[in-house]
Amino acid sequence: MSFTESAERQALRESVRQVARKFGVEYAVEHARRGQPMTELWQALGAAGFLGVNLPAEYGGGGAGIYELALVLEEVSAEGAPLIMMVVSPAIVGTVLARYGTPEQRTRWLPGIADGSTVVAFGITEPDAGSNSHNITTIAHQDGSDWILTGRKTFVTGVPNADAVLIVARVQHARSGRLRPAMFLLPRETPGFSYYPIEMDIVETERQCQLFIDDVRLPAEALVGGHDAPLEALFAGLNPERIMGAATAAGTGRFAINKARRYLQERNVWGVPIGAHQGLAHPLAQCHIEVELSRLMLAKAATLYDEGDDKAAGEAANMAKYAAAEASIRALDQAIQCHGGNGLAADYGLAMLLGAARIARVAPVSREMILNFVAQHSLGLPKSY
Repeated sequence: MSFTESAERQALRESVRQVARKFGVEYAVEHARRGQPMTELWQALGAAGFLGVNLPAEYGGGGAGIYELALVLEEVSAEGAPLIMMVVSPAIVGTVLARYGTPEQRTRWLPGIADGSTVVAFGITEPDAGSNSHNITTIAHQDGSDWILTGRKTFVTGVPNADAVLIVARVQHARSGRLRPAMFLLPRETPGFSYYPIEMDIVETERQCQLFIDDVRLPAEALVGGHDAPLEALFAGLNPERIMGAATAAGTGRFAINKARRYLQERNVWGVPIGAHQGLAHPLAQCHIEVELSRLMLAKAATLYDEGDDKAAGEAANMAKYAAAEASIRALDQAIQCHGGNGLAADYGLAMLLGAARIARVAPVSREMILNFVAQHSLGLPKSY
């Protein structure tokens, strides 16, 4: 594995930074406090071809990998404007459709996902299932050639601004009669489908929603991959989701460290910059080391995934997400401490990010479930749940 990025990837980073800096943290803060999506930034990235850089070229994408998409998200996050829907629409949904969608589904959905004109949310979490996807109760059954869906979902990101939701449900297997997972593309305006924002105590640009699916009728082509879609289709988006979560956290950590570094250089007390004091310099240096270490694991996870080693990528993606989440939270906390009272002032945009950064310990998979995974699969210890 190379520890240096290619010239093309370095150029991509710089191009993304140039776009993101036109908006910056002030733009992100303003939209987050209003609970509004960063539509203008999303459109600018889509027009530049950055949102679909991982999707097949024949469907309007860049033909690259999850490494490049994670790179894009890391750089916009490092400018203080993380786009959470990049984790969902091009990474999860785009990957699932590119790998397992029917030719008609790819033609219908991927070009819009690639250029950002179409946004698809992802609904898997349920109130009574939590991390146990085996307890999903959203059910689909056939009625002629149509499908009828019934169920509930919770903590689904960005539904008010999405064109559709990729819904995880269970259907009855034709031969065994057992319920197996399946996914359906559910347009937002479909009769019988409703959603309600969840009131949160953190500030976000995308709303979290509860979904109610009441005997929703969908055509046969809504079933992702058709009747022959393998079980692996459900898990196709999970490694990209963790890699992109790590990219968001790593970029946010970089943003916090850069804000603190500039402040420690500019703020003078007793005739010297406060960055000269080891009580502030050393903790920030430690945070920088931790963020950089998490970026190495992020690069490893993305590289393994793009090389097709799903098993090794799963381990690395979980580790990268864990490491980046912890590092970014500590970096933000220390950046606030470096700023003193200003770290809590609205003008600096740090305290607001702390709540959003804390999400990385919970989603897309909790810190504890990652530790369970590493204990069982990396260390070979007995399963604990």
